[in-house]
Parts: sequence; C-alpha cells; structure tokens
Amino acid sequence: MVLQVLAGRMVGRDAELGRLLALLDDAEAGRSVAALVSGDAGVGKSRLVREVTQLAAGRGFTVLSGQCAELGDSVPYLPLADALRGAAQSTGVRDALSSRPALSRLLPDSGDGRPADEDRSGLARQQMFGAVLGLLTELAAAAPVLLVLEDLHWADASTRDLVTFLSRMLHRERVALIGTYRTDDLHRRHPLRPVVAELQRLPSVISVDLAPLDSSALAEHLTAAAPGRLDATELNDIMARAEGNAYYAEELLAASVSGDPGNRNALPAGLAALLLSRVEQLSDATQRVLRAAAVAGRRADDELVRAASGLAAAEYEGAVREAVTHQLLVPDGTEGYVFRHALLREAVYADLLPGERTRLHATMSSLLSDEQQLAVPGTAAELAQHCLASHDIPGAFAASVRAGQEAERLGAPAEAHRHFDQALALWERVVEPEKTAGMARGKLGLLSADNAADSGDIERAVHLLRRLRQALAAQVNQLDDPKALDEAIEVARATVDATPADPPTWQRARAMSTYANTLLTEYDYTTAREWASRALTAARDADAPWVQADALVTLGFISNREGRNDEAITLLTDAHKQAREAKVLGVELRAAYHLARAHLERGDLTLGAKVAHEGTKRASQTGLGMAPFGLDVQHLHFQCHFADGKWDQAQAIADGFPVRVTIIAEAYLSSMALFIDVARGNPAVAERRAWLEPFWSVHGFDEFTARGVLAEHALWQGDTERALTEARAAIAVTVIPGWGYSPSVIRPAAVALSARADRALLARAVGDDDLAVAELAAADELRQIAREGAAFPRRPKFILGPEGRGWLARAEAEYHRARGENDPQAWQTVLDEFGPDYVYEVARTRWRLAEALAEAGRRDEATEQWRQAAHTADKLKARPLRRALDDLGRRARIGTAEPRVGGQVLGSLTAREREVLRLIAAGHSNREIASVLFIAPKTASVHVSNILGKLGAASRTEAAAIAHREGLITEPSGT
Repeated sequence: MVLQVLAGRMVGRDAELGRLLALLDDAEAGRSVAALVSGDAGVGKSRLVREVTQLAAGRGFTVLSGQCAELGDSVPYLPLADALRGAAQSTGVRDALSSRPALSRLLPDSGDGRPADEDRSGLARQQMFGAVLGLLTELAAAAPVLLVLEDLHWADASTRDLVTFLSRMLHRERVALIGTYRTDDLHRRHPLRPVVAELQRLPSVISVDLAPLDSSALAEHLTAAAPGRLDATELNDIMARAEGNAYYAEELLAASVSGDPGNRNALPAGLAALLLSRVEQLSDATQRVLRAAAVAGRRADDELVRAASGLAAAEYEGAVREAVTHQLLVPDGTEGYVFRHALLREAVYADLLPGERTRLHATMSSLLSDEQQLAVPGTAAELAQHCLASHDIPGAFAASVRAGQEAERLGAPAEAHRHFDQALALWERVVEPEKTAGMARGKLGLLSADNAADSGDIERAVHLLRRLRQALAAQVNQLDDPKALDEAIEVARATVDATPADPPTWQRARAMSTYANTLLTEYDYTTAREWASRALTAARDADAPWVQADALVTLGFISNREGRNDEAITLLTDAHKQAREAKVLGVELRAAYHLARAHLERGDLTLGAKVAHEGTKRASQTGLGMAPFGLDVQHLHFQCHFADGKWDQAQAIADGFPVRVTIIAEAYLSSMALFIDVARGNPAVAERRAWLEPFWSVHGFDEFTARGVLAEHALWQGDTERALTEARAAIAVTVIPGWGYSPSVIRPAAVALSARADRALLARAVGDDDLAVAELAAADELRQIAREGAAFPRRPKFILGPEGRGWLARAEAEYHRARGENDPQAWQTVLDEFGPDYVYEVARTRWRLAEALAEAGRRDEATEQWRQAAHTADKLKARPLRRALDDLGRRARIGTAEPRVGGQVLGSLTAREREVLRLIAAGHSNREIASVLFIAPKTASVHVSNILGKLGAASRTEAAAIAHREGLITEPSGT
C-alpha cells in the first residue's frame, strides 16, 4: 500500500525551514549563500528541500534541482545535468545554455551532433566550472536562483569539486545553493567528509542537521498519513520502532494498514532490503559480529558479542571497527555498542536462519547464566529472553521468576508483572515448577496481580485474581460471581470467616480491614464503620501498626463522607503517619490521597498540595505512579495548584501528564491536564481530546472530567451548541442508578447554564420571545439538576465544600442571567462562597460581577472588579478570560482595554462608533446593538446615523461594505 503522505503539511521542521528561508532572503538581497542539509536516510531531507523549492518558486526564484545517483564516479556532473535538464524548458535557462556549449553537452538532447556522454570526461574543468558560474550569474541577473543538489554522499569527484568552487566564488550574485547528504553513509574514509569539513569553515555556508522528529511531530505526521483512525497502542508501537525517522515510520504504517493483522510487527520487505544493503557491503567477519550483536539486543555488551561471534580477538576488533566506521554500530559507554537504529537491528535479526538464531541465543544463555553476570541488574530478564528463544523452557521459567523479583525490588511493577506473567504461562511446561520458583503457583499469581495493579493495569489484576479464585474454587465446586463489587464483598467476608480469631494475628486484622474497605461500596456506612473499628482493635491486639493505619483510613473516609471533615482529617493524619512509619507504601498512598482530598474539599489548598506532593514523590520513587492512589495523588497535587493560582507549578505538573494516552490511567491524568490547557488556551486541547475520546465509552470518570472542561472550552470560543453537547455528556455520567445525581454534576450544570443564559440573551436581543422562553425553561431544568446534586440523596449527611458551594451559587447566578436579571448580588454570593483561595474562580466571577454592575449603571464598582479580574488573568496567563475581559471593557467602556484601530477611512470614528460599525457589519439591528453594548436603542440609532454621515454611506449595507473593505470586520472581537 502507498500512503498519501507527501501532499500534507510538513511537521516538526519549523526551525530548519526557517533557516533555509532566511537563506533565500539573503540570496534575494544579493548575498550568495549555501547550506548543507544533513541527516540519516529517511529522516526528511528531501521533504524539507522540496518545501523550500516550492516556496522559492512561489517567490519568483529560478529553481534548478538535481539528484546524485548511486553510480560512483562513472557519470561526472550527474546532479548538475539533472538540474539543467529539469529547468531547460524555461526560456531564460534555455537561452543561457545555448551560449555555453560545455553545459549544453550535459543534456542528452543538446543537438550538437555528438552523444551526450562522448568525451565528457575530457571536458576542461576550468571551462566547465566557468560555464556553471557564468550561467548562475546570468540567471541571477534576471531573478534570484536556487540550486539544489541532493544526495551528495553519492556525488562524483567533479561534482564535489564544483560545489566547493561555487561556494568559494559566489559572493554578490543572487544565488542560494543547497546540498543534502546522508550522515549515516558518511563513514570515516568517505570522500565527501573532507569536502564538508572544508565548506563548513566558509562564512557563507551554514549547516542544517536534521535530527529525528520528536514524538509529537511524528504522531501528527502518522495520524495525517493514515487512511483511518490509528489505534493508540499501534501508533505508539510504530513511533517506538521508527525512532523519529519519518520514512521508516511511513513504511511501518503502510505495512500495519495493509498487511496481515497477525504479522504486523514484521519488518516490511522494502525497508528490510534498504537496511540490509548497508550490511551486505561489509566483510564476512563484520557481518558475523552484527548478527551476534542483533541477538544480544539493541545494546550489546562487548565481551558477550565477542564470545558469541566466535572470532579471535584481533579479527573481532577489526570487524567491530569496520561496523563502527560505517556507522552501523555506535559505542555505548565503555563496555558495549548500540545499533545506530533499532530497525537496523530488527533487519539483521530477521535475516538470521532459524537454526543460526537458536544457536546464538543458546550461546548467549550460557554466557549470561554465570552468577557473577546474574548479579548485574537486568541480566535475569535478558537471560529469560534468550532461554525462550533457544527453547530452554526450564531456564526461561527460572530466569523469569528471578527477573520479576528483581524488578519488584527496583520499584518497576510493570516489568515485574510482565516477568511473573511469563513465568505463569510456562508453569505447566516445567518439571517441579514450585521447587524451581521457590513458591506455590497461587503466590506467583498474587505477585503478578499485585504488580499489575501497582502499574495501573487494574483490569489485568482483576482478571488474574479471578483466575486464581476459579482455580481454588474448582476444588470445592464453587462458582465465580460475575458482579465485581458483590464478588469482592463475598471474598473478603469469606476470608474473615476462614481466619481464626484466636490468637490475635495481623492476618485476621487485615482480613477485617479489607472487608470494611469493600463495604464502602454500600449506601449505608454503618456496617463498614463497625468492621473498620473491629479491625482497628484487632490490629492493636496483634501489634500490626500498618493494619491499624489501613483501618484508620477507612474510618477517616467515612467521617469525610458523612460531613465530619475535621474528624476525618485527624483520623487520616494519624493513618498517614502510622503507614509511613510502618513503611507500608500501599496504605501510605491511600492515606495520602484521602487526606489531601479532605484538605482540598475543606479549602485548605496549601495543606492539600503539601500532602499530595509528598505522596507523588513517594509514588514516583517506587514506580507506583500509575497504581491506584499513586495516580490519584498526582492529580490532586495538580488540582490544588490549579485552584490556588500557582499555575506555573500546575502547568509543569500537567505537562508531565501524557497526551498520547494508551491506558485508562494515562487518560485519567490527561483529562485533568485539560483544566489548565483550556484555561490558558493552550493548543494541546485538541490533541488531548483526540486521544481521550476512545476511552470515554469505557471509563466514565475520564469522560466526565474531559467533557465538562471541554464545555468550558467551547464557551470561551462562543460555541454554545457544542458547549451544551459536552456538558450534557458530562452530566449524564454523574447519574447514580436509583439515586439520581451526585455533587459532581454541579459544575457541568453551571457551565451548561452559562450557555443557556447566553442563548436566552441573544434570543431577547433579536426579538425571539419563544426561543427566550424555551432557553429559560432549559436553564431552570439545569438549575434543578445542580440543586439535586448538591442535596446528594444517597449521602444525606454529605456537606459541600467551598468549591462545591461556589459552583452551586454560580448556577443560581447564571439562571438569573438567563432570566434577564443579571443580579450583582448573585455574583457577589458566588465570590463569597468560593472565598479568596480559589484564585481563578474568583477572577472569573469578578468578570461576571463587573458585567452585572455595568448593566446596573454602577460603573466605578464595575471598573474595580474588572481591574482585579484582569490583573489575575494576566498573572495566570489565562488568555481566554483576558479576551473576555477586554471585550467587556470595550462594550461597557470600563477598565483599560485598548480600543481597536481601523483604517484611515475610519479615522473620523470614535472607539464607540467603531464598535457599533462592527456590529452593523455583523448584521445586528439597533436593538441588538443596544443589548450588546449596554446602551439604549435610541442611543444606538444615534450612533448609526453618525456613522453613516461620517462615512458618506447611503445605507447600513454600504457602511458594512466599507467596514469589510477597511479590515475592521477582520479584527478579533474577543470572547
């Protein structure tokens, strides 16, 4: 399959393109310049140069572009001939060539009676060089010239000398020269290497080195190239394998789209042939070393590769030097080598014969089995891989268990889970597996599940635990309950009943505490509190402080949910301290999350941020950043700083949340990052949304968070219809079957109310009373939804914190606005409920309060509220809010918003008249203009008459046409 990738927008090369366009500027100004564009094969040199040539042609340049071919020195001046042949249809070029026979003979249809290649090698160099220089000078007199010579790593000696000559001799001619070459082909003895070194010393020559595309640019490139939507995991796999090389990525994508679904990881034949062509040019000994290194892995230890290759020391050293000289291997530290590109290693590995591959893996297994080698972290994982590939199942099983234990000690739960899972898969194929593993199968399964959960893969952890339970239950003919919550309660209670009460043990206390925790899913916390208290007593009797901490967390959670937040914070603080002292990380993170959340709900943002930050550090240090509660403390840390106005810190945290999400845990964090991306108007919003959408159907919290914030994004853009769509989706997620709405609904309901208020105001302004009534009715429904969520019938003792109260008050204020009664007191109530700590929400509320005060004619108060809101918006870099404030300032004539400036024809108009003219051009009536600008309809009529008189316009239509012609209507109007 051929992907349509060439016609799309070039990505990731803005800086390099800018440097080359500056080169064109110099040439236009009469300064001859040259650029050497370098990079690995497939990295995008030709794409970049093609972009430059197209832009140059559009600017009136005469473009001469030619390519070298892999023919060695057999055809001199080949790229020059190619460039002249391509441009010979131009009259100017054809005329210039006709007066220079030396150049004309480079063309196959020169018409001089001699074959094109006759005696070409005998052309006098001075004659040829002088002819080229004269041609460029003549063409440059008429128009600036761009000469492009691609693939100079294949250039003949004459072409290399010509490039040097032109770079030295061109000075004030309007000529730009661009040459490209592959860095991965430039081995140490390559003839182009000294030419490049010499040219780079010239002041008129610049070097543009193309590095691999960064991940964001490559993802954009592949997404645009794909014929349909790319699966996130598939895209990430292609990006990881391509390592920023656009051509490699395109080939992998084409194979993925059109190939056998079961064989998508195979290297495309064309790409493999391209990569292997470089290997096949080397000596047999060097190819032998590369094969051994490919089996060793992307990074290969020098001693291991030498031993596996079977070469004598001297022969091995020579072979490695050749591989390094030709840039196939690159030294990695002091003891090994790495393939220059991962796909090069894949190509060499795939080219091995089956028996050859197995024997090399067996050799590697033998070399790595030494205890001294196994003491090095990571060796056990390598050994497991080599044993599997060499069909040594017992060895692979033992090494997998050892690798899992090692990864667990190093705080790498994802890797530990993978190794333990592999060991479980091999269990049935090993004699005496329990003896080899040093543990029972059940314990190995628990280790795998535990580490899966710690890595954030909760679904896999639950799957493993269910399989384990089925295996145990099969012995007593028990059936598995498909309902996860009921299943958890059943299993936890059964564990309590099966654990002896005497003597007191930590196992009994832990079982009771776990049972209490599972009961938190019930509507009534009475039973959960009773069991948590019993677990606390049992843990004290058994001297198990970490179980005490776990029980205290449950009790603190219950107190928080029943509205006793001070009591909750005391219990959770004790739990956090005990868990930390007992060094039980899972309980410590659980306590940290609930403690930070309790502080946040009470409005203690500083304390909440401190606890969440400490929890985040602990989770990161131990590899539990994507585990339950390790994940949660991260987003709480962000939320605290988003709320308290420390947005640079919040942005730094959000920037660490992945954009190209592939698992639910990542989607959870990316949804949170939308808060600041939307509030600051960051361009990442669209990309985050695109990657989050696939998760919305499977994980409600992510959809609720993302779509609620995206509703605000739509409002800032003035798109009330989309805002309502997003808000409705968020509201739907908050419904608790059998109980109605939870307090989470208040925020999206208030955002939807704002959209309804905007629509109701517009309906009244245009005289559509029926629409205004319908919008008010819809607004009233939303207000009732917000009130129902605040009442929270499922938890009658629940008490809203300051943020919840602030959003509820905002819903009420927006309802008043929808009724056409924009009451300043309603917005003052919002301000009071949030309190001063919620910096951004306070600023947004002051914006609406200033608007309400202006409508009430209280201009001085409105100005003060506007000023404070603008100061905060500037400090936070909250660009959408600042634009809204500027728009309000101009319409209500408050604050310090700069008036817009029009063209000279509009110079006689006042700032207010410009605002009126803009609305005239948008098709507004006098009544609508009056509503938008907070003025009387009669005043609006006077402004319109003055405008028509000053512009000499006979009608509103003519005035609108003048506004368009003079550019007034294209100016941003604010949001």
